[in-house]
Amino acid sequence: MPERFSTIQITASGIALLTVPGIRTASAGELLESVRRQTLAIAGKPEIRGLLLTGPESGFCRCAMEKSGSVHDAAALSAFGQQVMFGLEKIGKPCLTVIEGECSGVGLEVALASDFIVAARTARFGFPDIAAGLIPFCGGSQRLTRLVGKAKAKELIFSGELIDAEEAHRIGLINRLYAPGEALAEAEKLLAHICTRSPNAIRIGGEVVNAGYDIDLQTACMLERDAFALCFAGFDQREGMQAFLDKRPPEFKGL
Repeated sequence: MPERFSTIQITASGIALLTVPGIRTASAGELLESVRRQTLAIAGKPEIRGLLLTGPESGFCRCAMEKSGSVHDAAALSAFGQQVMFGLEKIGKPCLTVIEGECSGVGLEVALASDFIVAARTARFGFPDIAAGLIPFCGGSQRLTRLVGKAKAKELIFSGELIDAEEAHRIGLINRLYAPGEALAEAEKLLAHICTRSPNAIRIGGEVVNAGYDIDLQTACMLERDAFALCFAGFDQREGMQAFLDKRPPEFKGL
């Protein structure tokens, strides 16, 4: 099934380039299953150091708007979609989304579940399904709110309007802006640089940021304290310190 909606390529630097254009006639459930299978396979391969999610300029993770169904079916789809996003969020490798064209609906939900988003100036973002009486269902309303604030998230969800990349960058939805046609190459360079860092520290650091984001500061800082101490139990910290003393590049193993 995944091959109908996506393609995957592994670069020489150990980055998985997952291109997910989707299909306009595909259901959201089919597309989500594709993303689930692909990310699960990537998570299980230690030789893959990072994940880059992207799509063509025609769109990212395109699928059909949900048709009428029972309340039970809708709840089941939402639960499945949220499970897929949590799986992506907890993949244990740095994960970036790079957008050249439209990123809306389920596509924006997927992008929000990655570590951060970069985009070309031609990109557009939004949740247009309000026109059909629907809201985000894979956790997008909550991740968007945590990223851009409650008022701006409500504006985007209530209006259904797509915003351009400049506005997305201004409100903090995306991290970096690139010239048209350069976003993918620049994102690969950025992720390749990130992947030279300790995989162990990246995994632990990402978990701490995610877990501590919506809890009180004192508890979050306790999580950071314990996670920092845990770094000292691994090979990567010792290798990093020795490499610094030896004035050489470290050879991290993710341990």
